[in-house]
Amino acid sequence: MNSVRLIALVVCLSVASAANAVRHLGFTYAEQKQIFHDNAARLLGLGHAQTPHSIEAPVPDWLLGIWHRQWIERAGVRSNPLDAEYLQTPSVFGDVRFLNDRPQFAHASSFADLTDADLRLLARQQGMTGRTSVVGAVATWEHEVGFQPPDGTTDAGRLQLANHGIMYEHGLDDSYTEAWQAAHAGGYLVIRIERSARLDRLLIVAGNRFLFVRNRAKDLPVSDSLEALIASSRATRDQIIEYLDCEFSTGTVPQGRAPWLIQRSTLPWREGQRLELVDDILAADVTNGMTRHNAGLEQWSIPVNTLGPNEIKTLFEDSPRAKR
Repeated sequence: MNSVRLIALVVCLSVASAANAVRHLGFTYAEQKQIFHDNAARLLGLGHAQTPHSIEAPVPDWLLGIWHRQWIERAGVRSNPLDAEYLQTPSVFGDVRFLNDRPQFAHASSFADLTDADLRLLARQQGMTGRTSVVGAVATWEHEVGFQPPDGTTDAGRLQLANHGIMYEHGLDDSYTEAWQAAHAGGYLVIRIERSARLDRLLIVAGNRFLFVRNRAKDLPVSDSLEALIASSRATRDQIIEYLDCEFSTGTVPQGRAPWLIQRSTLPWREGQRLELVDDILAADVTNGMTRHNAGLEQWSIPVNTLGPNEIKTLFEDSPRAKR
């Protein structure tokens, strides 16, 4: 008997055993069908049974790349208070939004150099990263790290591709519309670093742009916003700093004029600095799946890589380690 027929036989016998049990426990016919379906799926190693709505759909090619928000409209009023940049790879996304009128804080080298009012201003920034799935015209962005606390809702929108590289995102309840402009992008690379099975750092490369994320030490509780969390928890200055200590930094990769230089960051003193993470990455590390780094509490992986060997070499050949 071949392996496929053997597995099928085991499944049939196991489901048949379950059938006798559930029929005597008063389940409806519909409930019985779902139980049998789930039981068979688990026996086959599929986890929870998938329905057409739960199967993750691939991100369409036209959504891949670099996007900049042009405006947002709510209740007929159009504005653009945030400088928003959105990087979309074949699965992982990163999105960061800075206040257009945020001061540079050139004097600051850490949180200690900021006033309480400065801290509250930084609390209005936004950033999120995770995985994207698209079903029909509806995209869902599952947040794994967010600068703002989770608010208990699903981040999803109805997408509409227009002419000249414009995309409109409509709220599923029609409460808002955003216009996004596409920018040219090339290949994609995502380097993921977990610590104790929790996402600690993430590097997303899309074309000539990068987004680096460093998670805060502890996840935030559910709240409408950081400002609301600070108010409801009556947070002390030290607690506010803990809430804010989450980095979303963007800049250009070595194809650009300022390689790995941080241009914008949720931590203002990081702007103008080199992204030091890349100094410990060799081109060979990317090719080998970052296995050299997998020791102790950290686990490095590459969930996305569409780059060729020469492109990888261009990204990482200027690191101090590579020049030794």
